[in-house]
Amino acid sequence: MSETTTSAAYEISTDPARLDADRIHRWLSTDAYWALGRDRDVQDRAIAGSLNFGVYDTASGEQIAYARVVTDHATFAWLCDVYVDPVARGKGLGTELVAAVRDHLAPLGPRRVMLATEDAHGVYEKVGFKSLENPLMWMTLDLQVPS
Repeated sequence: MSETTTSAAYEISTDPARLDADRIHRWLSTDAYWALGRDRDVQDRAIAGSLNFGVYDTASGEQIAYARVVTDHATFAWLCDVYVDPVARGKGLGTELVAAVRDHLAPLGPRRVMLATEDAHGVYEKVGFKSLENPLMWMTLDLQVPS
């Protein structure tokens, strides 16, 4: 089931049929520090296995932002690949997109939504994210061996 939220200037939708996969791949693989050089096949598989949020200009229908959530739709969610086209930045769209993600996930009941960011803490704090209180509790497993 897809969901759409509309304002005067844009709409946010979870309809996977509306995603511009070429644009998303270009944005992330060439301009997002966390996904530079990501293969198109990898991006397509990530989209297919995730809950996706596209933001579309209401006048042109063009996709102007994207967010992806890895979730079981019940207990856990990881917000990732949040990207706003440079021409649409500075208007609060990133904050509204993340708020829409939060509002979509809340009724599903996950205990927490995780994310990682180098430089956008302020965007996420506006919608309730905060730094880990006990980061030593969390661990990671790197599966890709550096060459």
